Amino acid sequence: MELFIGPQRHQPFDQDGTIPSNHLHNFEHATISLTFLTYASFAIVLDRIGSKTQHALTQFIGSIAFAQQLLIFHLHSADHMGVEGQYHLLLQLVIFVSFTTTIIGIGLPKSFLISFVRSTSILFQGAWLILMGYMLWTPQFVPKGCYINREEGHQVMRCHGEQALHRAKALVNLQFSWFLVGITIFSLSFYLVWDNFFTKKVEYSTLTREEDDDSDDVEYQKRGNFGDHSKTFIDNMEGKFAIIDNMER
Repeated sequence: MELFIGPQRHQPFDQDGTIPSNHLHNFEHATISLTFLTYASFAIVLDRIGSKTQHALTQFIGSIAFAQQLLIFHLHSADHMGVEGQYHLLLQLVIFVSFTTTIIGIGLPKSFLISFVRSTSILFQGAWLILMGYMLWTPQFVPKGCYINREEGHQVMRCHGEQALHRAKALVNLQFSWFLVGITIFSLSFYLVWDNFFTKKVEYSTLTREEDDDSDDVEYQKRGNFGDHSKTFIDNMEGKFAIIDNMER
């Protein structure tokens, strides 16, 4: 969608068929999406086939997707020195956590902690990308001393002087810290609520002497009834064999 709906000509290539410089970041974002689409497709196929190596292969393809995402954001064509670069730098930390936990998950497929941290990091990625969309391209949220400037066909946040840039980056760091605390509280609270909802509480109590005696009496009666039934069955069988013996005589 970014490649064919955003451009004015509804196609990202130049007139001579080359990729113009102002669309490089569109191709980078589309490549990340293509990799995750490949991961999702193979995950569905492996789940349908039911292969013995389903989990390991799924985690392996997922680690490739996160590795490519980390590489592209690290070598992104956007400005690495500005405010947008600071958002991308902090995003790389979260992507690295997703990549690392996915790799470890291949060897520890039953580890709840690994799966929980990976899921939390993916949630963090989505929330951070949404925040970037609002803070970088919404004029009301532009930091003091900065402005939105149109460069090479797309909007870029610029700041007046080094002091304004330093302040804007410091605000980004604070946002990341607040998001980290908020995502942690939300994830743990979500887990505790649902764990308490689905876990059945088993209550144990100590038996009194009278209850213990009653249980012994019940077991004794069952044994006695079983013995009486066994004796009656044997007596009936002996009677039948005696009748058959008399008839033969």
